[in-house]
Amino acid sequence: MKRKLLLVALFAAFAMVLSSTVAMAAPILIKFSHVVAENTPKGKMANKFKELVDQRLAGKVEVEVYPNSQLFGDNKVLEAMLLGDVQLAAPSLSKFKKYTKKLQIYDLPFLFKDMKAVECFQQGPKGQELLMSMKNKGLIGLGYLHNGLKQLSANSPLRVPADAKGKKFRIMSSDVLAAQFEAVDAMPLKKPFSEVFTLLQTKAIDGQENTWSNIYSKKFYEVQPYITESNHGVLDYLVVTSVEFWMGLPDDIRTELKKALDEAIAYGNQVAAEKAVADKKKIADSGRSEILTLTDAQRQQWVDVMKPVWKKFEGEIGKDFIDAAVSCN
Repeated sequence: MKRKLLLVALFAAFAMVLSSTVAMAAPILIKFSHVVAENTPKGKMANKFKELVDQRLAGKVEVEVYPNSQLFGDNKVLEAMLLGDVQLAAPSLSKFKKYTKKLQIYDLPFLFKDMKAVECFQQGPKGQELLMSMKNKGLIGLGYLHNGLKQLSANSPLRVPADAKGKKFRIMSSDVLAAQFEAVDAMPLKKPFSEVFTLLQTKAIDGQENTWSNIYSKKFYEVQPYITESNHGVLDYLVVTSVEFWMGLPDDIRTELKKALDEAIAYGNQVAAEKAVADKKKIADSGRSEILTLTDAQRQQWVDVMKPVWKKFEGEIGKDFIDAAVSCN
């Protein structure tokens, strides 16, 4: 009887060792969820990250990419991340207000002169500090991914702020963007990105703001006769993960993943820069939409009327962050 019990105990111990060995051998799974197509800068960045991880961490880490909101939309993905249902995402910077007010800095109008200034701020001390601004809420930013500078489109020409008066513009869910359009006596409407084309086509709204790549890929230029090259704001994304997942990784794995991610983001940003130029040309060549270039005096009118928005949100964002951004111009 004793011998039988001993054998049972030994078998149980062996089974535990075996199962723990199998568990140790199983690769770490990273689900990367995003909302756009695979041929976009974000989609290409995510696939590049998977490719680099497959090369360098084969058998140790497995990356699954879910584009086109297959897993979660941007409004649900952060909650899912905190529950451990997804490990990486890249929502637009406007989506983080629930977790920190500081990232609202990226919605301030005419804060950045060009994408070089955006890059300067993001890679500088204050921009890097913002990556950790949600750590106490369980989220860590791992890097910034560009889409580009935003332009204004409308069903009538927008050359000076008075041209926007009374018009309805679709915006992302952002109090800063609402204040930006209210500053020119326009009506901001918070609507999902997926509805914008129909809203423009049916003239339920008069205009919208977006990057060249979004205006082209979503065919907004086909239903908007005028696009003003305003470069008034930036539309970027934050590659984000959960504190629990990221800090729970072995140090060597985390180091390699960060290196692969940095390379993938640099690649995605290069794609975004090239796409902005190419898509603007495609819109111009189509003849469907007239691209309006502002004179210095016209542009200054927009700057002057929208700049008070900075002061309105200075308390929530922090004057030190705004000053650091301005110094990059």
